[in-house]
Amino acid sequence: MKRFCMVGVGSIGTRHLKNLTALLRERGVEFQIDALRSSDRPLPAETAALLHRTYTRAEDLPGGYDAVFITNPTALHYAAMQACMDKTRHMFIEKPVFDRTDLDLGALRCKPDGVYYVACPLRYRRVIAYMKELTQQHPVFAARAICSTYLPDWRPGVDYRQTYSARRELGGGVGIDLIHEWDYLCYLFGRPNRVYALSGTYSDLEVTSDDLAVYIGQYDRLLVSLHLDYFGRFDRREVELYLPDDVVVGDLIRSEVRFLKSGKTAALPESRDDYQKREIACFLDMLEGRQENHNPLALAVDVLKITRGETGRA
Repeated sequence: MKRFCMVGVGSIGTRHLKNLTALLRERGVEFQIDALRSSDRPLPAETAALLHRTYTRAEDLPGGYDAVFITNPTALHYAAMQACMDKTRHMFIEKPVFDRTDLDLGALRCKPDGVYYVACPLRYRRVIAYMKELTQQHPVFAARAICSTYLPDWRPGVDYRQTYSARRELGGGVGIDLIHEWDYLCYLFGRPNRVYALSGTYSDLEVTSDDLAVYIGQYDRLLVSLHLDYFGRFDRREVELYLPDDVVVGDLIRSEVRFLKSGKTAALPESRDDYQKREIACFLDMLEGRQENHNPLALAVDVLKITRGETGRA
């Protein structure tokens, strides 16, 4: 019997719960999944049906879990990890790992043989895998990435002003909320030598968090530019590679790669559940020793520092 616990069962936690359940059933694994929630408000029936027991206090958790999934708001991750550290040997931590870069990882008392993996789902997208192959086969002179979306449309039926994304005190802001972009850029090119960062609140959205961030990442033989915003009324999530003989656009919204000079297009269709299930499958393989942890806590904190421009400011 495998036993797991979800800390937080909001939209992200619910998706992980459903995908984890589906994967374990596909693998023929007998399992139970508990939840630790901040309140005892009723859950949707289909979500509640996937849970064995629900708790509202960490001290009441029975412990002995194979893994705990930390999916509550970013600003609460560190405290949740501390509260659950003795309840499990392994953890899956939703991105961003924390809302600050000065937290003491040693104080968490992570187990030496434990897997503490931080989510980085875009690495599992077929588009990013394709772009990774290109970076290994061709020199890249420059790269440009953008994620521009309209925050009020992110969660239909939810007041965006009350979400953690809109509230600085809950760890919101495009730089940290859209950490996916810096994660996959580091996956493609490695860590930049220096980052120049500018950010702030510029639109008419009712938010206390940064709604715009612009970065330049400096490498030995490459410059990478990145634009992030909450207010774009035409969704764009793309990365462009400038190669010697073409400009290649990886379009994460349309799930395709376009070669602008040659006119070639590679269609790479998939759903959100497809790549997020691939990530959870990889995490389960880490627990069995079949995969290495390629995004441990220290690396995730380093990427978080990049989003803060802490490798250097203009």
